[in-house]
Amino acid sequence: MTRQRGLFRRASRARAEGRLVTLIRKPGCHLCDDAQAVVERVCADLGAEWEQKDITQDPDLHRKYWEQIPVVLVDGEQHDFWRVREDRLRAALTR
Repeated sequence: MTRQRGLFRRASRARAEGRLVTLIRKPGCHLCDDAQAVVERVCADLGAEWEQKDITQDPDLHRKYWEQIPVVLVDGEQHDFWRVREDRLRAALTR
């Protein structure tokens, strides 16, 4: 890794620290599993926190998102649904 690239990675990580990604999912959902893999990878790389919520355990989340799962929120705001793009999530966390 070049020095410049290393500086960019550290700066991106610093901007992402303290951010929270929420994955709203349900058991047995293959798209949810795919989304979780992306969320885990990006958050680990950038130092962002992440959590998951089960739509079957929360009536409010079910009412709001049942047609869109998996849903990804960044700092409480809806970011993506159905398919989570790694490049788009990285960009959102490092802005």
